Amino acid sequence: MSSSDRRGGSDDQRERILSAAVTLLADAGPSGLSTRAVATAAGVQTPTLYRLFGDKDALLDAVASFGFESYLAEKRAFVPSQDPVEDLRRGWETHVEFGLANPAIYTLMYANLRPDRHPAAVTENRAILRGMLERANGQGLLRVPVEAAMVAIEASTTGAVLLLLAQPEQARDAQLIRPLRDIVLDALTEQATPRADDRSPIADRAQSLLGIITPAGNTDPVTDAGFSVFEAGLLREWLTRLDQTHRSRR
Repeated sequence: MSSSDRRGGSDDQRERILSAAVTLLADAGPSGLSTRAVATAAGVQTPTLYRLFGDKDALLDAVASFGFESYLAEKRAFVPSQDPVEDLRRGWETHVEFGLANPAIYTLMYANLRPDRHPAAVTENRAILRGMLERANGQGLLRVPVEAAMVAIEASTTGAVLLLLAQPEQARDAQLIRPLRDIVLDALTEQATPRADDRSPIADRAQSLLGIITPAGNTDPVTDAGFSVFEAGLLREWLTRLDQTHRSRR
């Protein structure tokens, strides 16, 4: 047998082992991912598994990266927009969606990180995030150093996803952690271009109330409620100032 045939056989065995491990992980969770169980599911001998992966930690890292490949493929193909801050929001959403759709893989990757153990997929994902932050920083949109922003985003995304994954499946709603996304990114960045929904709740309420108390024809809802013309004008002036002031701060 030629060396290329042997490499091809090893590659086939490796992929079969990883596919079996991902399936086993989804069915039985991380606790069911023993080397013996993986070898049996893949139809290979345990020594073959150790020959290809070295040890269980290396196998787990390979399984995590294999399972994370679809997510990484999407992140690699990510086309930057004109707004680096909005790109960070899109990246956050992609990360959360993957975690909730693939709880076993996500838990394997992020629940047991140690200083001496970072799966290759985690390392690549960090590099992608760093690139996005450096682009924002290059446009003067980052309020903190890149490293500090990375720690804040990684801690908030992974912590929030792991918290959701600890809930019953029916309670895992990404909407629950979306306010956290906005709080973190608003604290870390300047907005490149205002978003249509980027308004203060105070401005929204002031504008809504202004719409209600604006005179229509010969009717003034404020004076009809017993206020003087001066008081009605003053109230509308204050609400207008609240609306304009809080919009300008966003």
